[in-house]
Amino acid sequence: MFSLSEAQQALLASTRTLAREALAPLAAAAPPGRVDRPLVRALGEHGLLPRLFPRSAGGTQPEHVSAMDLCLLREALARECTEAETALALQGLGSYPILQSGSKAQIERWLPAVARGEAVASFALTEPGAGSDAAALALAAEPEGDGWVLTGEKTWISNAPDADVYTVFARTTPGAGARGVTAFVVPGDSDGLTGEPLELLAPHAIGRLRFAGVSVGPDQVLGDVDAGFRVAMRTLDLFRPSVGAFAVGMAQAALDAAVAHSGTREAFGAPLREFQAVSHQLAEMATRTEAARLLVYAAASAYDADEERPAKRAAMAKLYATEVAQFVVDASVQIHGAAALERGHLLEHLYREVRAPRIYEGTSEIQRTIIARELYR
Repeated sequence: MFSLSEAQQALLASTRTLAREALAPLAAAAPPGRVDRPLVRALGEHGLLPRLFPRSAGGTQPEHVSAMDLCLLREALARECTEAETALALQGLGSYPILQSGSKAQIERWLPAVARGEAVASFALTEPGAGSDAAALALAAEPEGDGWVLTGEKTWISNAPDADVYTVFARTTPGAGARGVTAFVVPGDSDGLTGEPLELLAPHAIGRLRFAGVSVGPDQVLGDVDAGFRVAMRTLDLFRPSVGAFAVGMAQAALDAAVAHSGTREAFGAPLREFQAVSHQLAEMATRTEAARLLVYAAASAYDADEERPAKRAAMAKLYATEVAQFVVDASVQIHGAAALERGHLLEHLYREVRAPRIYEGTSEIQRTIIARELYR
């Protein structure tokens, strides 16, 4: 069940080569903290973004896109170029609500351009007062004619403020919790929509959005009115295991670096790997990384098999893999010593990158809540 096919192994290998040779140089040349459009276009031109979409939406896949393929792409990219991994993931996260719940017209307008890397997509859920408690969204969608006017703020939003299209979740029924939220497709050049980038520990294209009377019509609704929370959860159920794959890729990169360093660096007349304190730590890092990888693959396989209620497996995969990656990267830093703390070192980069996945798309605490809730269903 968990042995990769030859085609899947080839996908991992070819994606790593592409990331190392073609994508990493683009990422290194770009200013941090904003959308890297040359990198996004390269993801489209080299066929990685099209793998996320069915042929009917401008991609290269059958009608049912594989969660396993998504995980393999993210794992492989993360081992060689975290910036490329994040760019691919954010394109998918921002556009999948349109793919899963959009009308034919919405899909045709946006998704082929996203798949080609010509349009940048964004998933706009979080607000200053509604992070883990997504049902507490306050961005107001007030009725106006046959449409609505959006007023409020979003924060820590992927690809903001540079995206071409946003999937925006707004409150259409006050006081209704999760049952009063609607998803909208909002073009990035809409009147009244502004924003600015945010500076985070690891510089990515993340920002704040302000909606000052942004008009949206009925043709911009994703799915049904007041059913937007379900739109968000369908997307997150798919992407949570692949966040785990991103974490596995980072953990493997850190483990590889620690193994190489321990085999060549000498202390007290012997390679570091000859010291039991180091060799046992390496064994623990390797075991946890492999366990995380298998849990991610199991969650992706369950999703692809259309298993009922995939939320538990998805939550387990994200929770365990992101916690493991934090441990493995930190342990690798310790094995490398002060050299790993220098700006530009792989471990310094991974140490900053690895922290956020334990928070976004549901914190580790939220994943534990989901798992516990599913146990009692």
